[in-house]
Amino acid sequence: MKSRANSGSVKQWLGASALVVSALALLPLSVALAAEADTTQQRSQFNFAMVAKPLPQALSDFSRITGISVVYTDEAPYGITAPAVSGQMSAEQAIQRLLSGSGLTFRRTDAHTLALEPQPTEGALNLGATTITSVMDQTMSYQPPPTSSVMRSSALLQEIPQTVNVIPAQVIRDQAPRNLDDALANVSGITQGNTLGSTQDSVMTRGFGDNRNGSIMRDGMPVVQGRGLNATVDRVEVLKGPASLLYGIQDPGGVVNMVSKKPELEQYNALTLRGSTYGDGKNGSGGGLDSTGALGDSGLAYRMVLDHEDEDYWRNFGTHRETLVAPSLAWFGESTKLLFAYEHREFLTPFDRGTLIDPRDNHPLDISRDRRLDEPFNNMEGRSDLYHFEADHELNDNWKAHFGYSWNRETYDASQVRVTAINTAKGTLTRSMDGTQNAISTDRFTTASLEGKVNALGMQHDLVFGVDDEYRKIYREDLIRQKSLTTFSYLNPVYGREVAGTTVSPADSAQTDLLRSDSLFLQDSIHLTDQWILVAGGRFQEYDQYAGKGVPFKANTDSNGQKWVPRAGLVYRYTDALSFYGSYTESFKPNSTIAPLSGSSTVLDGSVAPEEAKSWEVGAKLDIPGRVTGNVALFDIKKRNVLVANSEGPVTIYSAAGEVRSRGLEVDLTGQLSDRWSMIGSYAYTDAEVTEDPTYKGKKLQNVAKNTGSLSAVYDFGTIVGGDQLRVGAGARYVGERAGNAVNDFDLPSYTVADAFATYDTKVEGQKVKFQLNVKNLFDRTYYTSAASRFFVSMGDSRQVSLSSTLEF
Repeated sequence: MKSRANSGSVKQWLGASALVVSALALLPLSVALAAEADTTQQRSQFNFAMVAKPLPQALSDFSRITGISVVYTDEAPYGITAPAVSGQMSAEQAIQRLLSGSGLTFRRTDAHTLALEPQPTEGALNLGATTITSVMDQTMSYQPPPTSSVMRSSALLQEIPQTVNVIPAQVIRDQAPRNLDDALANVSGITQGNTLGSTQDSVMTRGFGDNRNGSIMRDGMPVVQGRGLNATVDRVEVLKGPASLLYGIQDPGGVVNMVSKKPELEQYNALTLRGSTYGDGKNGSGGGLDSTGALGDSGLAYRMVLDHEDEDYWRNFGTHRETLVAPSLAWFGESTKLLFAYEHREFLTPFDRGTLIDPRDNHPLDISRDRRLDEPFNNMEGRSDLYHFEADHELNDNWKAHFGYSWNRETYDASQVRVTAINTAKGTLTRSMDGTQNAISTDRFTTASLEGKVNALGMQHDLVFGVDDEYRKIYREDLIRQKSLTTFSYLNPVYGREVAGTTVSPADSAQTDLLRSDSLFLQDSIHLTDQWILVAGGRFQEYDQYAGKGVPFKANTDSNGQKWVPRAGLVYRYTDALSFYGSYTESFKPNSTIAPLSGSSTVLDGSVAPEEAKSWEVGAKLDIPGRVTGNVALFDIKKRNVLVANSEGPVTIYSAAGEVRSRGLEVDLTGQLSDRWSMIGSYAYTDAEVTEDPTYKGKKLQNVAKNTGSLSAVYDFGTIVGGDQLRVGAGARYVGERAGNAVNDFDLPSYTVADAFATYDTKVEGQKVKFQLNVKNLFDRTYYTSAASRFFVSMGDSRQVSLSSTLEF
């Protein structure tokens, strides 16, 4: 088997520059070969319910379930963790998944025995009739795993009656996304919302979402970090549609789950150096360390991820600086796994509201895209801390228990120059010196659940039930509100005549949004026959929400309540690779605001109904092991009791929009098209509008494009001169025209942005070194990603070229 450890010196490498090459070997031909090789034995389907565990234990369970013996040398499978495998599948499919990424394959020696052996190298493939093998290194595959942790169970994605999209680890390594918005460009039906001056993740899924709305998770538990994607993230999962059964209070678009890199028993170390440039002297540098391995022979493993970035901003001034320290420790017992992780992040980032809309033509202001309309002191500086604990215990062959606890906090201070008016006749802006001091966001989440299988009335039931408890508080202590003493020319700007504001506005300070919730959820997947699966469940949730602002404090939200949220779906497994489904799901979210409603001093309380959504979805899923995973979905979502925020001028005004609707079509495909080609692509048509409201009826939902699409492809040249390996990839994403605000009096133009990368894998003094070149915004397009109002229009980054090198030892 392959080993990522070697004993060479790292000193020879430190003069090298640039990163990541991954060589893809030949694609698996397992489906075709199995059909030829298994003529002497009926290809039976078995029910698997196996959690992630050391590979020898997983193989023992495999033998017990199938009656097939697995033979291997004493040392071959040790130090390797097998992934979870669950659902009905053949023995060949199950063992392929158990061995994915292990460097091992298998062959059938007789009707009842399989033998493990090292994976073929250099593209070798034994075409003998007794060989059933997957020759591709699954760690380099664009195909996602067959299960997803975002579902809070080990159910196969093929047996889930909702869309789940996964951005695999190799896609993230290749594309090197700068933030979560970049990564999610690979997924259908997602656009960017209000990013609060490019300081927050803001994900609009199927037309719904916002920043800090609780829809972004880390390992299945919510986070309040403004920017969640960092060097600890291994892959990203997206559950589309209402997710209240699994995650409680949510918008109906879905949730995003970032899966962290975990400690491994196999030793691995990677040291990275990076350099980047936007041109014109705007340069950056950084580096990181990713180290993992066993601590003795006790089942303990560690992981340490370190990362630092320091780069100039792409516009005419600004600096982005970030430091990450993330240690974690895991213990792998015979039936128990414990994980403790900590993450500390310090950051300085520009607070950039972008450009504004010219009232003469309702287009973005016609000035240089590099020209900022604020001041050099516009930035956000802060830190975040995340503590994460998980315990998984296998009670017996059919039941396992899970406990999780997460506590995370982010604090920051921010200064901003806010544009409040424009005079096009004079080419000037009216601005105010605003800011936030001592902002603190905290989330504490606890969960406990049981997952198991029972047989009743001749049918298998896959059960998962549990309890959740969450406390979330967003607090901003001092809000700066200070009028500017000068006007600002956007045609001939002069910076430095203003200083950061210091005048605290008592009426706007002490902004508080507090949520406390407790809930119980249950889901049952009933295998009616070998092909039909009925999925049903619900969540009962109690909540208290309190929000408002001012010194003295005035509550604008003070509500509590209870809610039952059901879910039902039906799956038809047409073949092992293809399934069809239909589902009905609901979600809810209590209405809350820190500001009074428009024209009213009413406090939102229990008499005001929460936002409620109902969704119908039908679709099909394709999963060919070792090849491709895809889905197509049609959906219709209706959401009632909606508050609409209209941020025109210095004050955000909220009003009820009655009912909104989003419906559309989504298509996603990712995996291996051939031995050389990898791809990930998506398309979505989303029709989202207000359907019931005296003011907004017929208006399009803000920042939601009708048409979006993306396509990225990678070609693996394989081994070239001297055993080195080369991969080249490119891709583009398209976002159509979309409404810029709630009243639809301006639109953001459509855009297409292309990226490219190349990786080269070689050895320096016997050490494995990966070099990677990434070019973002290849053709240097000017484009606008989202809008919060006419005065706050976010802009996409200009072309950036980055080069990095990684030493693996």
